[in-house]
Amino acid sequence: MPVTEDRGKEATLNLRVDAELKAEFASAVEAEDRPAAEVLRGLMRSYIEESRRRRFAAEARRQSQLIAASKDEAEVMRWIQDVSSAKGRK
Repeated sequence: MPVTEDRGKEATLNLRVDAELKAEFASAVEAEDRPAAEVLRGLMRSYIEESRRRRFAAEARRQSQLIAASKDEAEVMRWIQDVSSAKGRK
């Protein structure tokens, strides 16, 4: 795991990358006149959001499969009611 240092609300992330990849990245951000750190933060945020979407979709599939596999309609209705009431509490 990369080393991080706390600096108030910011932290430093040290990582190793291929020299050619680093050079191409540096050229790309320079061509767009953007700071490399800003671009990397944006990439990290995008990755986190996509990861959340994947986890949400996986959980939705899991729950759908549980409902589809259930033979007890009353159990399914209780589950739906529980989920609906929990959503209203947020």
